[in-house]
Amino acid sequence: MTPAELLHIRLYNQLLSTHEMKEPHEIVSWMGAMQSQALGLAKWAIGSRLVNKHEKDITDALNTGKIIRMHTLRPTWHFVSAEDVHWMNELSYSRLKPVYLSYAKMLGIDASLIYPNIHLIEALLSGGKHLSRQEIGNALAESGVLLDDNHLKLSLSFAELEGMIVNGELVGSRQTYTLLEEWAPRIPDLTREEALERLARKYFSSHGPATLQDFVWWSGLSITECWQAMEMIRPDFIRETINGRECWMSNDIQSPPSDHASTLLLAPFDEFVVSYKERSEMIEEAHYSKVMTKNGIFSPTIMLNGTIIGSWKKSMKKNVPQITLTFFEKVPKKTTLLFQPEMERLEKFYAQ
Repeated sequence: MTPAELLHIRLYNQLLSTHEMKEPHEIVSWMGAMQSQALGLAKWAIGSRLVNKHEKDITDALNTGKIIRMHTLRPTWHFVSAEDVHWMNELSYSRLKPVYLSYAKMLGIDASLIYPNIHLIEALLSGGKHLSRQEIGNALAESGVLLDDNHLKLSLSFAELEGMIVNGELVGSRQTYTLLEEWAPRIPDLTREEALERLARKYFSSHGPATLQDFVWWSGLSITECWQAMEMIRPDFIRETINGRECWMSNDIQSPPSDHASTLLLAPFDEFVVSYKERSEMIEEAHYSKVMTKNGIFSPTIMLNGTIIGSWKKSMKKNVPQITLTFFEKVPKKTTLLFQPEMERLEKFYAQ
């Protein structure tokens, strides 16, 4: 398999070419978890995989609890489908808790003193309430619990870690918190082994061809756990060596022929870019720092046939979204024109 073929199959598996899904929560469920920093632009990570959907459609899925936004897998924001949120949170717990304890230590905060606060937060949100961070802080202060911003942020983080709260409804651009058990009722629990198998199956079905190292990077789990999970799905996946790396992918891939150019404008932190440890097939080393910084910031990208060839920006002019493309190198006008339909689709997605 050539690098170009690898990228073509990834585009198909990541729902960036032909597929039959129609709703935002279906996309998120297939992908397993989708990184979602910068919420406004992160909605496009879902929207870019759908036809004739708008930002409001993604907001509606978030506001009805079909998609949950929370920290899971790694200590960063992700979109997760409601049916996956509990087992995925439990699978990540043992890896994430030391990270949060480290945060508390860095801030000079005794983590044991945080836990009384999270039970107060739970009581505040009980009964289907959706409150912003500021509203929670104000309510705690009224009850005599005065928390500075660091203490409040950490209390909310630990409440989320313990499976009590997640992001709730959006009020304009303001994010709220709500109780997880009320927002996404628990379904029958999975054993840890079942959860590992499900995560591996989701990842390699939606992100393959991918390697063990890619799965470790994406999942935040140990090499041992990832290998254990991969062994459980081995019968349903094939392996092929590509550029010296063993890549796993589903054994029933039906990717369409690549008879036309794939032109995409992807969100920052899009799964097509962020979910692999090795990215040499999709971007030349000389351009890497132009869209991916050392401290882990990923820019919106211009993709041609799965290769990153530039970045884009969205601005608003009189409440009308406008997209500006910046290519790494000068490209022919005909190449620029290939992206016109995608620019129009992106502008339409964000139109008021």
